[in-house]
Amino acid sequence: MSTPRTTAAAPAVGHSLKHLAFHLLTPLLMCLGMAIAYQGAFHQPEPHHLKVAVVGATPEARALAGAVQGRAGDALDVTSLPDRAAAEQGLLDRDLVGAFLPDASRPELLVAKANSDTSAMAAEKVFQRVTAQQGVPLAVTDLTTPSEGDPTGQGLFFLLVALSIGSYGSVAVIGAAGAALAMRIRVLVGLGVSLAVSVIGILTAGPVFHVVDHDLAGVWALGWLYSAGVIGIGIGLHTFLKRWTTLAMMVLFVMLNFTSSGGVYRPELQNGFFGGLHSFWAGAGFLEGARSLLYFDSRAGFGGHLLTLALWLAVAGVLVVGAALYERRGRAVASGAVGAGAVGGAGGPVGSVGSVGAARGVGPSRGEGPGAEEEMEESAVAI
Repeated sequence: MSTPRTTAAAPAVGHSLKHLAFHLLTPLLMCLGMAIAYQGAFHQPEPHHLKVAVVGATPEARALAGAVQGRAGDALDVTSLPDRAAAEQGLLDRDLVGAFLPDASRPELLVAKANSDTSAMAAEKVFQRVTAQQGVPLAVTDLTTPSEGDPTGQGLFFLLVALSIGSYGSVAVIGAAGAALAMRIRVLVGLGVSLAVSVIGILTAGPVFHVVDHDLAGVWALGWLYSAGVIGIGIGLHTFLKRWTTLAMMVLFVMLNFTSSGGVYRPELQNGFFGGLHSFWAGAGFLEGARSLLYFDSRAGFGGHLLTLALWLAVAGVLVVGAALYERRGRAVASGAVGAGAVGGAGGPVGSVGSVGAARGVGPSRGEGPGAEEEMEESAVAI
């Protein structure tokens, strides 16, 4: 005889499928967000107000600058500079992407590839068209010297990726497994983790791969400031968003962060949205600050990039304080509910014990059990 099927089987399967579908929302939203962000930022790089100069005080040089601007339209911002020294100064101050020195036999383009290799290549293409009409080759001179282990100048971007993943990946662990700890303890743990992340980053970027071959202490300090801001924001957000914190951190510090950092394309090769984010987003603050420190003698806007990182850390502080006040108010409400249950007397229903326990925050909501594990699993998926 066949064993009769229980009526509870179908509802149990249905509940499990709903539970599975709910948890699949996070990776699917990550997929959608990454597709939109990365393709939106990188799919069609075109110059937008790329700043270049034509060097020379002669009428012919000024006429050439006007002709290049006229043909390029909004793709270029062409200026005239009197001499080579002014052109070099503009490039080292990161105000220019390229400076063209016209010459009948040996035209030359000055660039600073450490500012952005892809932007320098875009400027080179512009003036190759000019020299092609003359029938002479274009000589390209790079005013910066890349690190031994970073000939393309993009190694700092991969350092940013490592710092970001180490930082936001730690947030779910601190928020879930450490939810029973007081906010001040979680913040101290976060500072310790950010220190560890920054040390790992500078050790691999410096002595191991030689992406950073000088000013290690300065780049390390920028990395710690950046990581502390990311982790602080995550700790603060976790109080309000819980399991959705990982997705929020992915949006803030991957989807919008990497795409606007300038590590692949700087704003002059991106659309207005990502170019606008570059002026104040955390990843751009770290990356451009490190570039200025390593290749431009701590000038070229270094103070502004440092201020950007400090402001993100300040936002983290505001979020943490707000989260601490919110949790304190929740504990006060829970204590009031416990007191009201006690006044009701011992003759209440047995079920009230469970409600009192819930009010006190005992169980999975304290960072233990399946809820915490699921959050940490989603963090692993995100990484």
